[in-house]
Amino acid sequence: MKKNAFHIVDTTLRDGEQSPGLALSSRNKMILAQRLDALGVYEIEGGIPAMGALEQEAVKGMSLHCRRARIAAWNRLSLQDIEASIACSPDIVHISVPVSDLQIQKKLQKDRDWIEQSVRVCIAYARERGYVVTAGFEDASRADMNFMIGLGRQLKEQGVSYLRFADTVGILTPQETYDKIKTLRDASAMDIEFHAHNDLGMAVANSIAAVQAGARYIDTTLGGVGERAGNCSLVEFLEAVSLDYESPFRIEAVQEAAALASKLFGLQDGRDVSL
Repeated sequence: MKKNAFHIVDTTLRDGEQSPGLALSSRNKMILAQRLDALGVYEIEGGIPAMGALEQEAVKGMSLHCRRARIAAWNRLSLQDIEASIACSPDIVHISVPVSDLQIQKKLQKDRDWIEQSVRVCIAYARERGYVVTAGFEDASRADMNFMIGLGRQLKEQGVSYLRFADTVGILTPQETYDKIKTLRDASAMDIEFHAHNDLGMAVANSIAAVQAGARYIDTTLGGVGERAGNCSLVEFLEAVSLDYESPFRIEAVQEAAALASKLFGLQDGRDVSL
């Protein structure tokens, strides 16, 4: 059985909260963050400080009170976003980078050159202020691989710790996931984080394929909550991946944390993240 193959990045408090109808108070975010910290997850994606004072309060609280997990703050490709995150003193400044031409041209109305330059400026800004920086390739599953490889090499030169490959619209299959993660990892020489969405019901399978391809960080949420059809469920991933990889997590403790998340999210509509 393979050991130390992956780290868990839990995004219940950021992407999970983007599930329709779900929201958490600052207090409840802190309760879940401390439970995730006690579980032993490597990194907690605490939120988006640019959203305003309540989100900033929550991320600041996590940075102060979580003892083991690293706290990450999520940012758009914007210096204003990064300033809001730095004010919260997180462990990690995460910068999301649209990489598909669909997003670059249609959503941002920009081009690839603008992306490359903006990435350079934003990373330098955070790094010069002493922060660990990670970068996320948004809509990576529909992006040009050569463009991502070149951008990944740029990230490495600038000292980015690892990059997230996001299957933002949830279209990948396990074989496609394996091929893309292995190609990007080998060609960019960057450690890879994988972020799955469950639109086709394959978030767990794709996350396992990412580990097999060499991804070092896997994004999960408690009970699989998340935008649209949800994200990769932490407990389901751990149960499946334990067939081939050693995990330091107790499944019972993760199930209890998912049940707590269900209670705090106030799920009363038939959905159950308690598994």
